[in-house]
This record gives sequence, C-alpha cells and structure tokens, in this order.
Amino acid sequence: MKKGIFICFMFCAFMRSLFGNGVGIVDGVNGVYLQLESTQIDINVENQVAVVTTTQTLRNNLESDAIIKYGFPLPENASALNLSWSIGGVEQNASIEPTPQDTTIPGTGDGETEDPNLITFLGETPLFFDIEQPIKPGSTIVVTLEYAELLSSEFGKVDFHYPNDYQLIQENVLNIQEIKFNLSSPRTIESVELLSSHPVDSQTNNGNLASIKSVLFETIANENYDIRYSLNLDELGLFGLSTLIPNESLPDEHGGFFLFVAEPDPSDTTDVISKVFTLIIDRSGSMSGDKIVQAKNAAAFIVNNLNEGDKFNIVDFASDVSSFRPSHVNFTTETQNDALDHIAAIEADGSTNISGAFDVAIPQFAAANETTANIIIFLTDGDATTGITDTQLLVPHISDIATATETNILLFTFGIGESVNEQLLTLLASQNNGLAEFLGDDELEKRITKFFLLINNPVLLDTEILFSLPGISEIYPEPLPNLFIGQQMIVSGRYLEPGDVEIALSGTAFGNPVEFLFPLELADSLVESNQFLPKIWAKQKIDSLLIKFNSLDPNLSDAEIIKQEIIDLSIAFGVVSPFTSFGQSEDDSEAPIPTPVGTPIGTPIGTPVPVGTSTPDGGSGKPPEGTPAPMPTATPAPFPTEEPAETLGSIEVDPETLSASSRLQVITVTALDINGNPMQGVTVKLEARGAGAVLGIESNVTGINGKAIVSGRFRFFSGRSAVFVITATDSDGNVVTVTITKN
Repeated sequence: MKKGIFICFMFCAFMRSLFGNGVGIVDGVNGVYLQLESTQIDINVENQVAVVTTTQTLRNNLESDAIIKYGFPLPENASALNLSWSIGGVEQNASIEPTPQDTTIPGTGDGETEDPNLITFLGETPLFFDIEQPIKPGSTIVVTLEYAELLSSEFGKVDFHYPNDYQLIQENVLNIQEIKFNLSSPRTIESVELLSSHPVDSQTNNGNLASIKSVLFETIANENYDIRYSLNLDELGLFGLSTLIPNESLPDEHGGFFLFVAEPDPSDTTDVISKVFTLIIDRSGSMSGDKIVQAKNAAAFIVNNLNEGDKFNIVDFASDVSSFRPSHVNFTTETQNDALDHIAAIEADGSTNISGAFDVAIPQFAAANETTANIIIFLTDGDATTGITDTQLLVPHISDIATATETNILLFTFGIGESVNEQLLTLLASQNNGLAEFLGDDELEKRITKFFLLINNPVLLDTEILFSLPGISEIYPEPLPNLFIGQQMIVSGRYLEPGDVEIALSGTAFGNPVEFLFPLELADSLVESNQFLPKIWAKQKIDSLLIKFNSLDPNLSDAEIIKQEIIDLSIAFGVVSPFTSFGQSEDDSEAPIPTPVGTPIGTPIGTPVPVGTSTPDGGSGKPPEGTPAPMPTATPAPFPTEEPAETLGSIEVDPETLSASSRLQVITVTALDINGNPMQGVTVKLEARGAGAVLGIESNVTGINGKAIVSGRFRFFSGRSAVFVITATDSDGNVVTVTITKN
C-alpha cells in the first residue's frame, strides 16, 4: 500500500503572501469605492505562526448614503478569524455562518463587467463581507480583520510580504500608514529588516524577540511592505508550543493543543537522496503562445539544475506522445545538452491526450527503487480531450499503472489558466503522494522553477511520527509531508495529559530507516501567549479535510459528511472555511457571537487577557461597552414537553436539556406526522431567537425516517428570555414546529 503524501506546507513556503488593504465597494463596475484614509497593520509572529490584524478607516465622500461590500485580498494559505466594524462609534462583530460567502460584486446585477483594477487587486482568494448599515455622506467606517497563516522558512530565511500599494483603487493621500511587526522565536533571530524603502521608526532584536515599526503621514500608498528575518542555521531541531485549555471553554473535551516546527539536521543522514525524475509537458494547441514558452523555460531550468546521480526523462504530449528517451537516463553533460535541444523543439498543437502521456511516463519508473525519490511534475492547461477523457475512469487508470510499477511515485500536478480540470489534478496528486497547484497564465515559469529548487534535495521520505505519551491525537497535516533540505514541518495536535513527551520523527533515506528524536513539554495549564493554538489546529484539520473533500464527488454522502464536519469545525473554533463566511447576526448589539475558544488570537504576545474577553483596544483585556456579562455556569435549560400550537404532528428531542455552555451540543430530533409516523425526507432547522440566547450554528439538516441530527453552540444570558424554534419539513411540504422557551 502506497502512502499518500500531501506537501502543501512546503509549497506554501515559496508562495508570497498576497494580501493588502481592504476595499469599501459601492459600485464594482464603475469603480466607486469609499476613500481609504488610514491603514494600520499589526503582525505578531510566534514561532512562525503569523497573526495579522489589519484596520482600515474608509470615508464616504459621496453625496448619498453608501451600502458597501467589504473586500479584502486574503492570502491563499491564510484563514480569517475575526471581523468587526464601527460606524459612528458603534462597534459590531461578524459571526461565522454555515454558508459560503457571497462573491457578487455590487453593481453587476445586469451582467456588467467588474472593474478590472478591483479584480486584479483582490487576487485569487478574496474575502467578502456585506455591511448592511448605511454610511452617511462625510462619515467613516472602521473595519478590522484578523487572520492567521503559517510562515515557513527556506534555509533559515522567512519573508513577510504585505502589498500596501493601493494605486489600483485610489491615488489619494492617506493620513496614516503604520505597520508594526513583532517577532518571538525560540530559535536565535540573526537579523530582521524592512526591505522596502519605508522609513524605520524603531527596530529591536535581542536574539529571541524582535520588532520593526514604520509610520508614514500624508503620503500615497504606493509601495508594498517587505520584511525578512533570518534564523540561526546551526539551531536545527524541534521548537514547540502548547496550552491546556479548560474543557468548559472548548467545543469538545480533548483538552490541550500543541504545535511544533521541526527541521532535522540533514547532516544526521548521509547525503541528499538521488532522484528519478520525469517532467510531463502538455503541448496541445491551447498551450500556444506565452504558456508554452514558459513551460519550455521551466523545463530547461529543471534540466540545468539536476544533481549528479539523478536520472531523468521528459515526456511531452498533444494528440500524440513523445519521450526524450525510451527510459530514464543519467544526468550528464551530454544528456543535459540533448535534453535542452529536445525542449527547444517543442511546439504547441493538437488535442490533449493525458492518458497517453501517463501510459508512457509511469512504466519507466519500474526500474527505480525505494533508495531514490521518484518524482513526476505534470504541467497542463486543460481537460483531457482524447484518449481516456472521463475523470472517473482516468484517475483509476493512472493509479493502476503506478501500482504496477511497485514503486512509490510523488506526482505534482500544475494546472495553468481557467480551463484546467481541477478535480482531475487534485485527485491525481492526492492519490499519488504529491500536490495539486493552480496557476495564472503568466505564473508558470516563476513558480515551477522555485518549486523545483525546493524539492531538488529530499532528506526524509515516507514520514511518520510517534509520541512517548498516550492520549495524543488529531495530528495534522495528515498524512505528514516529506521533508526536503532547508525546509520545515509544521505540525499541530491535541493532548489529554500534560508532561514531557519524546517525539520520534521517522522515515526513509536511501531506502534505509532514519529516525530523529525530539523532546517537547506539554503545558499543564492555560498559557496566555499560546491562545492562538486552537485556531491553528482547526485550520490545519480543515485543510486536511478539504483535501479529502476535493478528492470526492461533492454529491456523494461521504463528501457531505466531510463538508458538515468542516462547517462544524469552522464555527466551533472561529476559523472561516470555503463552506462558511462572516455574517451579521440579527441583533449584534444584544448578543454578539463570542470567539469560541480562548482569547482573541490578535492579542499581543505575552499580554495576559482573561479568556473570552474582546480586545478592541489592542490587547488591554477591557471588553467593549455593551458586551454581555460572561456566560454563567447555569443549570441546563430543559426542553419543555408542551404541545406546540398549530402543528401537523409532533417533535421529539433527545437529550431534553441544553447546557448553558458554548460547547458544541448534538441534538437528535425526531419528527412525527399527525398519525404518529416518522415524516419522510424530513429537513430540520434549529434557530435561536430573542436577546437571551445565541445559537452558534443555525442547523439545516436533512434526515430520513423522521430523524435528523442537528448541532449548536448555546449561550444563555442571565435575566433574559431564550427562545429556540425547531422546524421540521417533510418532502411533501408538511411542517411541524415546536417552540422552546427558557425564562
């Protein structure tokens, strides 16, 4: 059985963070936006976990009220955590809703084309949020967004990039542009510097704590922020963080969270592992123009950067399939020059015979063995149009060929442009030890060349991890990635019992077993500075679940189960996913949805803040005015057995009580028709109404035989009435409703 390895963590190491200032969109067709007056960016990096809090002040210079959609160019590998806004001094917080975000641009209702400058600025993975409150002429709105991402290093260097250049949106002068960068690292910080030309107002570095601050007044936002810090290359090993959170503050009972960054010393093994390498290039007609030029340049770069001892081949295809050599050849000066001539002669024309390309490429690996890293990079811009064209047939066909070689192959797929079959490439990569990445038409050469430099020197393959203590679970990413020289593994997980644990990180090198042993201390209490760990763990688990989801037909029941698990995690831990989005509660001022786990993640490192409080003042721990009192440890609220009025049947609920805590609670609802029989094709919706309660999940779940399982996070406020409404609708449209009241 071959082990599937997904190494997105490593690929993300060279993907620059594509994020910047938010936009208040009034009319995205005609380019009507609120004016950005100031921007403040606070970055806290703890052991390479970056938490970014970005605040923009936007002014309505129009002659009428403005209703806006807030758009923000979120990084591809980041997760949004919190969003709040303030109009006229009244602050409101967004909740996380179990629906994908609405990506409709204001002004495009009649099919008009969006402002190209806006689309370019927002990038590939924008975050959108509709702000329903009108902004009066001349008044301002302050929007604060908080998100997290993992920063990986390349040979000790870590780059942080913030595109502060706002000229695509406006060229007005900003009152203030401020960035604060705070870094904490157990590994010695050799240097930290602001690479862009912004003035440095203050800069510190004592070896484990470093900071940079830059402030500009009355200037145009026309330059990006680039910060680089370097870590000591001799201090390799494992660096970890942990915190033990009380169960009553969690949506489950697994207790502790930990994260570690591991970078084994490659000198502990012998040399880097030799490769058997094949590059598969799509040269169909759709690749003509700049795409085939970039593909050829990337191929030439790879050939020029192979190592002594490597073997390689090139397979190119359109309707037909060609191979540089019938089998892999040793990398020598002669084969290098011949391969460059072969690449130069490639021209784009014809159909897309993907199955034919793999029929030629994969069997050549039968001569390889487990002492080498056996790698395929597959470049294509479209869907299969000849040969086997059905994805459900093509994927198992390629898998069968790979199995027949009895060799562990790492397949990395790169889709170019908008016409690529993302499901096909995701399945091929996830089932064959690699990753799938999707690029714009002009990104291929740059991304492929840098990617190849990273995977050029494998250190540890078929990675596994063991712990000396029991009760450690939910380890992510899953499966674990391979390790390459100069790269790191960032792993998070859960634990039940605190104490000193030994971590055994093992794998193979040159076909021989290799093991690295690292100590890690698991905290026995709440560590205030590590309160971001639950969200990072949830993000990594969601990322792993998304890989599984994307490998399935989304209409299958297995895919629906995974999707629901992602939604539940997203809401319970306050991490936005592709299936959830920020939304406005009906009564934000009365019952804001609290951050479900621990302290808000943007709290400055080392600042003690009581669990559950908001920190709009930057981490003082003072809750905003109007914040409800902390959730009481009240007696559970029973479901009454009263008969609902005007119903066509009845509803049975198990259990009959709701806990007053914010922990995730699962409720089984059975809907019976007027004759006492289970309703068929029933859909159950659970809602919270009134000022006395908050339901963190508005469930809308379809069940069978009258029974459905719904879940929610309930919070009761002392002295206020709580009303819950359960509605069941069957396939014929019959409705049963029960109202539950807690005084």
